[in-house]
Amino acid sequence: MSDTFNMSIHIKASPEVVFDHFVRPEMLVRWMGEYARLDAVAGGMFSVDIDGVLIRGEFLSLDRPRRIEIAWGEAGNTQMPPGATRLSILLEASKDGTALTLTHSGLTPAEAEKHAYGWPHFLDRLAVAAAGGDPGPYPWSESGPVA
Repeated sequence: MSDTFNMSIHIKASPEVVFDHFVRPEMLVRWMGEYARLDAVAGGMFSVDIDGVLIRGEFLSLDRPRRIEIAWGEAGNTQMPPGATRLSILLEASKDGTALTLTHSGLTPAEAEKHAYGWPHFLDRLAVAAAGGDPGPYPWSESGPVA
């Protein structure tokens, strides 16, 4: 049995700018993680370190600037090993920016609970960064996320 986390937000930036915040390492780490190595092509590496959580996987498909699909998992996590879950990002142009819909599927109930806490936090930071703002210092860098 697996769970799915879904969330939609509005971002005051174009779909192209939001897309870049998922595929360019220097833009990804503005809102999520401290280090990223990305090869944004189908089959390319997706690697981001988030306070000692080593997210590992690969880009499954990219349709610029509308859709990104990533095989997502965590090194050392037997419930969610590298590439075990699917992250889908849909971007749709709106009157004043982008409607983003995130779907993270294949999660165990415990992982779904953690991601239901983490994704809203990170997407709020993405909305600020993509709109040209400063999301501020990463709040979990000293203490880790509250689970």
